[in-house]
Amino acid sequence: MAIATLLPATTAFIQRAPRMLIGAEWVEAADGQTMPLRNPATGEQLCVVPRATVDDVDRAVLAARQAFDDSPWSRTRPRERQNLLWKLADLMQRDAELLAQLECLNNGKSATVAQVMDVQLAIDFLRYMAGWATKIEGSSVEVSVPLMPDQQFHSFIRREAVGVVGAIVAWNFPLLLACWKLGPALATGCTVVLKPADETPLTALKLAELVQEAGYPDGVFNVVTGTGITAGAALTHNPRVDKLTFTGSTAVGKEIGKIAMDSMTRVTLELGGKSPTIVMADADLGSAAAGAASAIFFNQGQVCCAGSRLYVQRKHFDNVVADIAGIANAMKLGSGLDTSVDMGPLISARQQERVWRYIEMGRESGATIACGGEQFGPGYFVKPTVIVDVDQQHSLVQEEIFGPVLVAIPFDDEADALRMANDSSYGLGASIWSNDLAAVHRMIPRIKSGSVWVNCHSALDPALPFGGYKMSGVGREMGYAAIEHYTELKSVLIKL
Repeated sequence: MAIATLLPATTAFIQRAPRMLIGAEWVEAADGQTMPLRNPATGEQLCVVPRATVDDVDRAVLAARQAFDDSPWSRTRPRERQNLLWKLADLMQRDAELLAQLECLNNGKSATVAQVMDVQLAIDFLRYMAGWATKIEGSSVEVSVPLMPDQQFHSFIRREAVGVVGAIVAWNFPLLLACWKLGPALATGCTVVLKPADETPLTALKLAELVQEAGYPDGVFNVVTGTGITAGAALTHNPRVDKLTFTGSTAVGKEIGKIAMDSMTRVTLELGGKSPTIVMADADLGSAAAGAASAIFFNQGQVCCAGSRLYVQRKHFDNVVADIAGIANAMKLGSGLDTSVDMGPLISARQQERVWRYIEMGRESGATIACGGEQFGPGYFVKPTVIVDVDQQHSLVQEEIFGPVLVAIPFDDEADALRMANDSSYGLGASIWSNDLAAVHRMIPRIKSGSVWVNCHSALDPALPFGGYKMSGVGREMGYAAIEHYTELKSVLIKL
């Protein structure tokens, strides 16, 4: 066992009971209430954070509103927004190990992986978005205006910041998801109220410290911690919010979407997934098995685009499943601070119980547990599990489990694979494992998902938009598409 030593700064941050950032002030909840955070690897309490009230959220939104309308931020030039984002990214690079350790303690994931994946991807994304700050363009248009044929006009289209952004993020990638919202908001000149997930607010609070250190004006970025039912709902219903952006479950996202439509609040929803991994007969089967294992077991399967449905051409099915089971059985589970560990705990006892219920559901219906199928503690651990002999319409195949549970089904031909891959209410991601480029290019346009990876899975880049079809959401994160979602278009017509 090789347990990483916590930085003194990590210990100090946790021990001082972090507060919320509203405007320029670090505050407790208005009524003094707090909520405990737990280490998923042990179940023990880490610290407490404020449990925000409706009044706290209102104050945070008002601070963001004033910063957008009245503060120097509203007059900040593109170059200044670019440089501030670069400064924030540099500060995150400086504190990368600290951020990774906080993510590990609060979320359960490997600190080593968090530093090279979560934190670095967040830094890369902010730097990418910094470049867009100086490249937001409008256009000029030659108009006709048929009702005024004798007049001359000058016409152009402006792209302007949408305003106050209410951002609500999930617990599986707390820092990265926060930066996915924060980057385009700050690049375009918006202000933000961030409500991190109930379970995982620590890196959001540290991020707020870095935003202050970078020199952003007061109120541009605010963080309120608390429950979704109180703080999240208050942010969703607040009439001063111009845009809502949410990453989380489809059920909650649908409710947020309905509320947003009542007030015509702009909305981006990045929701659930049940992504297929398709292994064709001509694939490099060793690479495909390793890739499929990574697609479902990375981050304990707590990934919205995890490859949780595996479809393998029938003649290779048993061998590929056996290879994945071998990989799963060799994985070491434990604390994310242990550098020798392959997989950490799930986020909470509640999530552990949810995943376990699905595994038991499979057993009760006659499915075969090819490997795993066990849970243990202390902490919230579920062994990586592969389930076979399951019908396509079973809940294991159709519902998002959000854990290290892979359901594997054989297929006969390309049409069969496509039919089953698309037989889902979700459409976030999919991967095809094949060396037949003709087949791959036939399949890509027929797969109903926002991302299709070939001979890899969940490979993300800041330049590529990310989001889903169907119940997997509305709108896109990353790429220039994110800039479009944080701006409004204004048409201007001047009679000369």
